Amino acid sequence: MNILALSGSLRAASINSALLRAAARLAPPGMTVTVFDGLAHLSLFNPDLDSDPPAAVAHFRSRVADADALLIASPEYAHGITGVMKNALDWLVSFEPFAHKPVAVLNASPRAIMPMRRCAKSCAPWPPSSSNRPPSRSRWWAPDSTRRA
Repeated sequence: MNILALSGSLRAASINSALLRAAARLAPPGMTVTVFDGLAHLSLFNPDLDSDPPAAVAHFRSRVADADALLIASPEYAHGITGVMKNALDWLVSFEPFAHKPVAVLNASPRAIMPMRRCAKSCAPWPPSSSNRPPSRSRWWAPDSTRRA
């Protein structure tokens, strides 16, 4: 299994980046975790460039497409994910190979749980179906607009 790890921090001494490097070192046999170090080179998201993205974005998307899964670690800034992580996700939302890619999120700080939950939710396929619905969610809107448990 080939896992691409993305850190939402550009800091050289980032604990989240260190956590991803540790995951790469401790990966079991048959699993490769590669930390992607190119998020700083992605231009700001521009929907006008989506069909012909800049070289750094095309390289990033290629790495995402080649991965079996993504592992995301990002610090919490101002009650949300970092700008660099938001920008990376913006470049992926309309990229078809990302649509059903398994994504795991983690963080070195317990206070970042809500931003990381929102990040995981934005990476989930839509609409939720019985095959991709997380078991922890208790309610979904039914097609007939009634709520079901």
